[in-house]
Amino acid sequence: MNNREIIARRVAQEFEDGDFVNLGIGIPTLSTAYLPEGVNVVLHSENGHYNFGPLTCEEDKDPDSINASGELCVVRNGGVFFDSTVSFDIIRGGFIDKTVLGALQVDQEGNLANWKIPGRVVPGIGGGMDLVVGAKKVIIAMEYTAKGEKKILKKCTIPMTATGEVDMIITEKAVFERENGVLVLKETYPGVTVEEIRELTEAGFTVDENLKTMSI
Repeated sequence: MNNREIIARRVAQEFEDGDFVNLGIGIPTLSTAYLPEGVNVVLHSENGHYNFGPLTCEEDKDPDSINASGELCVVRNGGVFFDSTVSFDIIRGGFIDKTVLGALQVDQEGNLANWKIPGRVVPGIGGGMDLVVGAKKVIIAMEYTAKGEKKILKKCTIPMTATGEVDMIITEKAVFERENGVLVLKETYPGVTVEEIRELTEAGFTVDENLKTMSI
């Protein structure tokens, strides 16, 4: 398995049957391909979809329907289309159970930076700032480092999306949760040691006394 698949498979384990979920571009969207048996989630997309299908066969996709990632998707029975006003009312109203987003940086205070690298032109911050504040649980799905640079820091160094909102970080090497404002190492990938995690992590963290091995 490559890193993206490892992360997506572990993210899928966080979903419970009936969850109302919003997924970010890339690895978060990929997680729907690995939903546990018997678990069905209702997917929301900020561009105006409710109850579209998870990743599926190309021939099942609707050529007139795309998700927020610009990918063709499947509209399920009971699916609804609406405008951005309604979509963001849903997000800001606290109706989303879980949102899964990628990140450029996350820090030990639960701060998230995922929309802008200084010096690069981007169209705007998008819906991420609303999702991380409005969703009941915020899960970050990302690779542990970027070109050798650490991504889990003491303090984010690039423009932030939100402060203090991250609940969980899932990577190909480890899983962290924030408990009472403290970053806690909960799981490590098979063969990855706590010492290796410390070397790759600038942020301070504690190790759960019941540290587990990631099961993919």
